[in-house]
Amino acid sequence: MQHSIHPAYRPVVFRDRSADHAFLTRSTMTSDKTVVWEDGNTYPVVDVETSSASHPFYTGNARVLDTAGRVERFERRYGTGARRA
Repeated sequence: MQHSIHPAYRPVVFRDRSADHAFLTRSTMTSDKTVVWEDGNTYPVVDVETSSASHPFYTGNARVLDTAGRVERFERRYGTGARRA
């Protein structure tokens, strides 16, 4: 790897405000905000909107679509026998 062409790779805290969850990892992200972590060190903090703690795929709170209602509404509008040959 060539020196001086890559951004600095350092510990950064990512904080999910919606789930009140934070985790420490390494990243090239930068931030002016800092936070004192559990180990007593100060790290830059990046606020994110969604993480594994709040995303519906990981939490199991995904919306269930009403597909039966959609099919019935389609059949009322366009009929049930409208098939192309």
